[in-house]
Amino acid sequence: MGIRIQQAEQRDRELVVSVMEEAFHDDPVSSWVFPDEAHRRAVHGRFLGVFVDVALAEGRIDIAEDEAAVALWLQVPAGAPEEEDPTPALMRQTADPDNERCELVGRLTGAIHPHDRAHAYLLMIGVRPERQGEGIGAELIGAELERCDREGLPAYLEASSARSRVLYERLGFRFSRAVDLPDGPPMYPMWREPHAR
Repeated sequence: MGIRIQQAEQRDRELVVSVMEEAFHDDPVSSWVFPDEAHRRAVHGRFLGVFVDVALAEGRIDIAEDEAAVALWLQVPAGAPEEEDPTPALMRQTADPDNERCELVGRLTGAIHPHDRAHAYLLMIGVRPERQGEGIGAELIGAELERCDREGLPAYLEASSARSRVLYERLGFRFSRAVDLPDGPPMYPMWREPHAR
């Protein structure tokens, strides 16, 4: 396919949030965090916007040239963080202060995030629903995985559905153990060792 990829700038923030909103509206984890669909529609963009802001400030956001997909990447150094990650609390405060699930999902995934080796972290990837299944997401991720392979760098992500887990397994990610959300769906932390060229 050979899609062209551009990096997001601050001016692209609302575009990235809108792609993420569409892509994750019916996602199992988003539906668990915000069970009422009307409420989800009202606050989901604020919730996802926190991830977008983190990636714009500390990482990189790749956008497919036709704006059908976005991927949010962070570079995580080796070693445990020196201080607690403020992002989960910010997710709740920004999106839905009375909803503890906004914060809990970040705390549970953060608690098991590996820190023994530096790695590329796919914070989120979203493909517009009408374009899913075309291979755009795999190509968008593949560009970064090629760099990881060249540099001998592992990659990590948390799949939010069994369907996406299968996609990531095809790209070389391996599942270890699930994060079970209370009375909710599992999430699938996945690690990929760099592939020899």
